[in-house]
Amino acid sequence: MSSSLRPKTLRSRLIFGQIVVLVVLTVVTGVVAVFALHEFLTKDLDRQIEDLVQSPVGARAPGINAMIVDGEVKGTIELPRKKMRVMNAQETAALTGLSPGAHSVDMGAEGHFRVNVDQSRIKGLPSGPVDEVVWRMIWLMVALTAAGVAAAALVGRRIIRRSLVPLDRVADTATRVSELPLHQGDVALAERVPDTDPDTEVGKVGLAFNRMLGHVGDALKARHDSETRVRRFVADASHELRTPLAAIRGYAELTRRSEEDVSPQIAHAMSRVESEAVRMTSLVEDMLLLARLDDGRPLDREEVDLTKLVLDVVGDARISAPGHSWRIAVPPDPVTVQGDVQRLHQVLGNLLSNARTHTPPGTTVTTGLTVHNGRIDLTVTDDGPGIPEGLEVFERFARGDSSRSRAAGSTGLGLSIVAAVVGAHDGEVSVQSVPGKTTFTVSLRAG
Repeated sequence: MSSSLRPKTLRSRLIFGQIVVLVVLTVVTGVVAVFALHEFLTKDLDRQIEDLVQSPVGARAPGINAMIVDGEVKGTIELPRKKMRVMNAQETAALTGLSPGAHSVDMGAEGHFRVNVDQSRIKGLPSGPVDEVVWRMIWLMVALTAAGVAAAALVGRRIIRRSLVPLDRVADTATRVSELPLHQGDVALAERVPDTDPDTEVGKVGLAFNRMLGHVGDALKARHDSETRVRRFVADASHELRTPLAAIRGYAELTRRSEEDVSPQIAHAMSRVESEAVRMTSLVEDMLLLARLDDGRPLDREEVDLTKLVLDVVGDARISAPGHSWRIAVPPDPVTVQGDVQRLHQVLGNLLSNARTHTPPGTTVTTGLTVHNGRIDLTVTDDGPGIPEGLEVFERFARGDSSRSRAAGSTGLGLSIVAAVVGAHDGEVSVQSVPGKTTFTVSLRAG
């Protein structure tokens, strides 16, 4: 059977299998019954012919009455509603050469006969009535088979559907579980299968499924508790690190501004201390921001002019990286959105910084805005070398071997902050990259 015609669901397979079994059993029973009936009627016809054979020579009887004289058959045929007549050459040829005993012969226009041959006489009767009864039996078996198949399909469908209701409940429970946000937050995995009778196959599946859900729920709770502790630690550590880092920067700056002469080595060392303190402060601020966003703290909501924001941030990028070509593609009318202006400024700044850091001088970076179907797409496209295949750029501390380096000042948190801030705005961020073209797209609801 073709794979396209083969039943796919368990319900249809059970019904199909039931029908196939019923058809096979009915056909086998019918064939056996038809052959048995044919054999019985044929033997009964043979007994009638034997009675004719026992009749006196010369006695008239309906059917075939023939004599064998010197190997030549001569006789008559007498059928109901027909006059007795002498057999023609074709009919005598059909009877010539038959060995003694019972035979079925074809008498041409007169149909099939059952004949009994002895040494000198041939007696026979038409086998048409037997064939008629057998064919009636065949058609009756066909009708019964069709009726049985229809009844089995209707009744079996109802019975199988009722029997599979518990399995449907298992599927419904699995569907509800699959729709839960298991990847984030504290998930209350309270869904359970109600059918847990260990004496039934579906009940065993339900018990196993419930045990699995229990283990998954425990694992999710343990994961959430661990993540909560990590977030709290990161937030607390980041907060506590701000004060000593500010002190380090202050003392380094104070030393640099001091009027007292210091050796070139000390001056260089203090400048490096101040530079690294600034970089570490930026990292701490990024980690603290991510911890706050992970904790679900709400952002400010106000009307933000994205067109002005693009002009400002791209203008800053031109000043900080004159070796790149910075282009803008925005609609003539202002594009606004509800959000946190500082965080959205940070999103675009991180995207442009990412493009500046990981592309060579001379690269063209285009920032665009488009509005369609109630959504606003903010895009940053560059014609640089592209992103290494398999790199999850939105993962925290993600780095590519060829394009990302600590020497370039990358902390691996910029795009993570982009994803977190955009998510807090109920938006989506995505990236498409091939050698020669990389596009980051931030999609927000228009408002």
